[in-house]
Amino acid sequence: MKPRILIAESTTPDGAPMSLYEHDGAYSISFRGQELMHSKASASELLLGKMGIERIHQEPQPKVMIGGLGLGFTLRTVLAGLGPEAQVDVVELVPKVVEWNREYLKDLNGALLDDSRVNVIEADVVARIREGDAQSYDAMILDVDNGPTGMVKESNNSLYSHKGLRAVRKHLKPGGRAAFWSAGDDPHFKARMEKVGFRVGHIRAKVHERSKRAAYVIYVADK
Repeated sequence: MKPRILIAESTTPDGAPMSLYEHDGAYSISFRGQELMHSKASASELLLGKMGIERIHQEPQPKVMIGGLGLGFTLRTVLAGLGPEAQVDVVELVPKVVEWNREYLKDLNGALLDDSRVNVIEADVVARIREGDAQSYDAMILDVDNGPTGMVKESNNSLYSHKGLRAVRKHLKPGGRAAFWSAGDDPHFKARMEKVGFRVGHIRAKVHERSKRAAYVIYVADK
């Protein structure tokens, strides 16, 4: 059995350890020793990107925000579904995650960061949304932390609050969509989205394409 190899290490802005591993051609990122994402378990991230741009893929010059780069699978489906005039802002909190994608994960999805449609922003997406301009995006695709219940950064939870959701809604153009990845059902989160004025739906998402059970949830919130 092939060993799991530690490729690189970093810390979050709060000082917690993050690590990049390779095992038999697959890659994973761990946070405080707990696996956060894995390249062989990317079905939900791919679906997140697809659902996020479902309403705008025929727009001539769509503008999209992706909150959280991860291993780049959401970015992959967003770029595959949009035309050459799109702009995709990828906002990533941990600069080393961007560096790992460019250096170690180029053959996975890292090369997509060089696509002319992509603008990489190394920043806290929560602060970026709070300070940004109104009606900036046709779609906002948010895979921040572990969904409504955060793991990596406690302040990420504010994104899923009433105040955070109102800020997301403000940034969307009329008819725009926000898509949120969640580790599971969260009826309180759904209720908050509805309270701030979104029309909310949800899609169950598998960990692997061949999984029998859909463990994760993607919430779509339409303005």
